Amino acid sequence: MAKLDGKKILIVEDDNFLSEMLAKKLSVEGAVISHAPDGEVALTMIRANTYDLVLLDILLPKKGGFEALTELRADEKTKDLAVIVLSNFGQKSDVEMGIKLGVKNFLVKALLSVDEIAEKVIESFK
Repeated sequence: MAKLDGKKILIVEDDNFLSEMLAKKLSVEGAVISHAPDGEVALTMIRANTYDLVLLDILLPKKGGFEALTELRADEKTKDLAVIVLSNFGQKSDVEMGIKLGVKNFLVKALLSVDEIAEKVIESFK
């Protein structure tokens, strides 16, 4: 049985190459993947669908990750949605902001391979 059997994951990432690589890897593990290129599209998709997890970049066009996350946390329907931040910003202040906004994990893209990111996603469901 696939490790992420049927889990619905939204990847919010403006880097198409990275999001495609992650989508392929997570799909192989059984996840159902959706993609949003920015925070605005992500919020629209989250309000219209149900996701088990959101992989959220911070630096995004239109609406940034922290701004989108703040809106999610303020909404009764999405306040408990599982979110993993996936960003190249790993400064202490960014990590602290993520923790304050209730993220499950804060991953720094530059330090992890796609396989390692997928492993962290799988671990988040255990």
